[in-house]
Amino acid sequence: MWTAYYSVTTVSEALHLLAEYQQRARIIAGGTDIILELERGLRPNVEVLIDISRVPGLDQISLKGDSIALGPLVMHNHVVGSPLAVQRALPLAQACWEVGAPQIRNRGTVAGNLITASPANDTITPLRALGAQVTLSSLEGERTVPLTAFYTGVRRTLMRPDELLTSISFPALAPNERGIFLKLGLRRAQAISVVNAAVILRFDGDVVTRATITLGSVAPTIINAAIAEQALVGKALTPETIAEAARLAAAAPSPIDDVRSTAEYRTEMVRVLVSRALKALAANTQAAAFPADPAMLWGENRAHITHPLPAMIKHDTAVPIETTINGVRKTITTGQHKTLLRLLREDAGMIGTKEGCAEGECGACTVLLDGAAVMACMVAAPRAHGAEIVTVEGLRQQDNGADGQLHPIQEAFIDRAAVQCGYCTPGFLVAGAQLLAEHPQPTTTQVEQSITGNLCRCTGYYQIVQAFIDASKKQEVS
Repeated sequence: MWTAYYSVTTVSEALHLLAEYQQRARIIAGGTDIILELERGLRPNVEVLIDISRVPGLDQISLKGDSIALGPLVMHNHVVGSPLAVQRALPLAQACWEVGAPQIRNRGTVAGNLITASPANDTITPLRALGAQVTLSSLEGERTVPLTAFYTGVRRTLMRPDELLTSISFPALAPNERGIFLKLGLRRAQAISVVNAAVILRFDGDVVTRATITLGSVAPTIINAAIAEQALVGKALTPETIAEAARLAAAAPSPIDDVRSTAEYRTEMVRVLVSRALKALAANTQAAAFPADPAMLWGENRAHITHPLPAMIKHDTAVPIETTINGVRKTITTGQHKTLLRLLREDAGMIGTKEGCAEGECGACTVLLDGAAVMACMVAAPRAHGAEIVTVEGLRQQDNGADGQLHPIQEAFIDRAAVQCGYCTPGFLVAGAQLLAEHPQPTTTQVEQSITGNLCRCTGYYQIVQAFIDASKKQEVS
């Protein structure tokens, strides 16, 4: 899929490679977009991937004065799990929670979501509402660009081939400001937005003194509903004011018909979402639906960098992939141009990990990478170098040593007959084992959250969910 793959240890190394290869190179961090694009032949001119995923210090969320800054390796789960983001940037945290499933949120970065530049991407809408700006770095220096000026069309930005997005920053919500993000998808999880909306209001008592309404998936880029914003200023959020602002917001875009929705339906759903958002802000219940202790599946280190590399590596057939799989150190001389899924199955002999969709939709290939649950089909094989991986074959070692006993989640699947065709089962088991490590006695809601990235085509969910609950009881007894 690529002719050269570099794992860098500093931003400077990445910038020098970008300057050298220009249009032929792409940065890879989470890889949840670029891997699919390469698999589908959508990037025929891309020959070189520059992996920044283990550069120390780039995965932090910080407060500087009254501004919040996100590093380029901040993943969606990092935002969901950040008290700072939840308290001072709730719309962004809500949008990050809506992205994919735990395995995707443990890999996909907010920066990558912005750069992909789809108008349906969830995080762009709240970041625009928050007044975000991005810092772009190259060997020539840095430049800061407001998000409002960053996009030039569908999936197009003004980034140059030699630039790396090194920071996202925006003003934190003030005590007199409230914000919310709402999304309409065609299913409860792993859904692309039909429509999404972010609303941020500033109050003086009950009166709105500033309003921002941004809308996604209704135009080539994220847009503001400017007339609706103006209609709110100077008014209290009465039912009449809310209804009129929602009507004006629905009139702002001219959406298209596509496979997910008709234009007419999108227009009506803009009205509905903005109305719901304003009602929640009026009642100060904007955070009511945000999960207090969600299933993250991100391990003890919370998906932060735990295995930095000592030096930059160019991965090719002359450089074997040295990794640890299920507690056993392995040196693999092949597979440098594959996904992690194919490396595990074809080169490491771990055939328990299954390929169901090869695009991060089904979860059959779920493994633990440095402690975090990920979709192996969306990870480049060189990322395994210097990493620790656990597959379904390693669950008994992970929990019970080498005594041959099954993991409680495996026992519960057998007892509950939670296996039908069995193809999806390895992914469910890995997700379940990680959930029980994270939440030894999970609630049913947490169980459901943990498997939003795992599809059972035999519709065996009732027994699967019960098996998770049974496993927690087995674990408690043992």
